[in-house]
Amino acid sequence: MPFVVFILGFLIFSQTTSEFMVAGIMPSLSEEFGVSIAAIGYLISAYAIGMIVGGPILTIALLKVPLKKGLMALTLVFLIGQTIAAISPNYEVMVVARVIQGIASSATFGTAMSLAYQLVPAHLRARAASVVLGGLMIATAAGVPFAMAFNLYLGWRASFWAVVALVFVAAVFVQFFLPTLESQEKESISVKKELSSFKNYHLWAAYTTNVFIIGATFAAFSYFTPILTDVTGFSPGVVPFILGIYGVATVIGNITVGRFADLYMMPTMTVGLFILTAALILFGLFAEIPVIAVVAVMIIGLVGVSLNPAMAKRVITVSNTGTLVATVNNSMINLGLMIGSSVGGVTIDAGFGLTSPLWVGVILAMIGLVTLLPAIRGNIQQKA
Repeated sequence: MPFVVFILGFLIFSQTTSEFMVAGIMPSLSEEFGVSIAAIGYLISAYAIGMIVGGPILTIALLKVPLKKGLMALTLVFLIGQTIAAISPNYEVMVVARVIQGIASSATFGTAMSLAYQLVPAHLRARAASVVLGGLMIATAAGVPFAMAFNLYLGWRASFWAVVALVFVAAVFVQFFLPTLESQEKESISVKKELSSFKNYHLWAAYTTNVFIIGATFAAFSYFTPILTDVTGFSPGVVPFILGIYGVATVIGNITVGRFADLYMMPTMTVGLFILTAALILFGLFAEIPVIAVVAVMIIGLVGVSLNPAMAKRVITVSNTGTLVATVNNSMINLGLMIGSSVGGVTIDAGFGLTSPLWVGVILAMIGLVTLLPAIRGNIQQKA
């Protein structure tokens, strides 16, 4: 695996830390801006909306720009957004900053994935995707806790400045180590040609499955803390360690899936979704039992967001390695995140209990399995 692919993963790690860090410093931001915790939660939504809607638009605008130059431009936009967030005088400015960050981060993600695919042979593309996506996993496992530590000892603004420094260092590495691929300079990418990719039914089928996989995972993950404290009975001081175990599990799962997906893409996704469904059912039925709860959290970490390399491999297998295709895939992933967490919250507000998001996850995972059936049947018929 080329060293530069790991640099792309580091860039994704540094930016994704900013996406999730707000969840860890909510009280500080709430006190600073004089708004409710729920309002601070909307800062995460603002980032996600920027990724879902703005990312593809910015990607289209940069299609004729060589990938390396485009990546550097996107990183600069992200740094501007992150800097505005660090010096925000009020809540409204922070919302604008988060949208800017989301737009730049989504387009960066798509560009980084497209570059990674071009830097390795076809049979290593899922593994390359796992390295880039590993940045997202590590951001959850390590980036957010470090941001919380900065907030605790140096204040919330220090957390944002720390991400500015991380992204800047990653940009320097990209500038010096990322080669300018010959195809990037010679090939003028047609917007019409890129958009024509989306006439492919199989691409939308892949996107749909991805929405439900991530939706199922985040329906559960978004409410791990209240479930583990109020239902399972763990003390608040223990929960961060359990979430740390979850983060490590996502990293291990991501690496493992990356290796299997290159050879067994559809079986990896199918088995992974079956295991995810079973883990959510197990957690929903026995959330009061500490050992089972921890085991379920670990399994969800291993086969939830960790299926991303297989999901990405399926997208490029049925379509292409284009930047826009990868960016829209990232938008779909964030759409799944919003659906899972939002519907889970609705069921709690409706009075179905803290474990109800786990059953939302079960339903979404089962729908995800159903969306795989046409592709599985097609593979069987081809072999026959």
